[in-house]
Amino acid sequence: MNPSEWIDIKEGDGHPVEHFVIPPHYSKDLDRVLVSHGLIRDRVEKLAHLIAKDSSKPLVACCVLKGAHVFFAQLMENLKKLKNAEGKSIPLSFEFIKAKSYENDKSSGQIKLSLSEEDLKSFKGKDLLIVEDIVDTGRTMVALVERLKQYEPASVRVVSLLLKKTDRSNRYVPDYVGFAIPDLFVVGYCLDYNEYFRDLDHIAVISEHGKKAYAV
Repeated sequence: MNPSEWIDIKEGDGHPVEHFVIPPHYSKDLDRVLVSHGLIRDRVEKLAHLIAKDSSKPLVACCVLKGAHVFFAQLMENLKKLKNAEGKSIPLSFEFIKAKSYENDKSSGQIKLSLSEEDLKSFKGKDLLIVEDIVDTGRTMVALVERLKQYEPASVRVVSLLLKKTDRSNRYVPDYVGFAIPDLFVVGYCLDYNEYFRDLDHIAVISEHGKKAYAV
């Protein structure tokens, strides 16, 4: 995907928290709202159009849990209503994958994947779409894609709502990207910090107070 095809969020971008409806229990835990819920929904709809245009066969959409499940649900809701470049609707089936690499706000460097061997074998010859919430260093996604390719799918494409611009990146770029964001730890829209903030509609930058309050 060409960088011109995603929305680039700059280092100083964002809006004061008080301009948005925020759950009261997080009132002191957020530095600023980086991407509003309305903008997220519009961008997800556009991603669905891009994916539909490139799809000519039935698609197995694989949701990376837990963080991507809201993005996944809204993306599929849009995608199932669309037609591909040939004017045909796209048959969809769903699978769910767990991947974990974070402790507090740091990548642990250890990739933990929970995959059903039976489901993996069923991927042979099929077109896969991996749906992820955020690509940070890229190590988790590279490991996941390489694992899936061992089962001989016809193709593997990746869509990520967020791509973090960080010096720690291995330079992996998904096929479809919603927003490129600065090297900040973000929460909301089901992205978590130790399982908190999944109930926040917007994508926001966590504050130092929030990091301390919910550290493990």
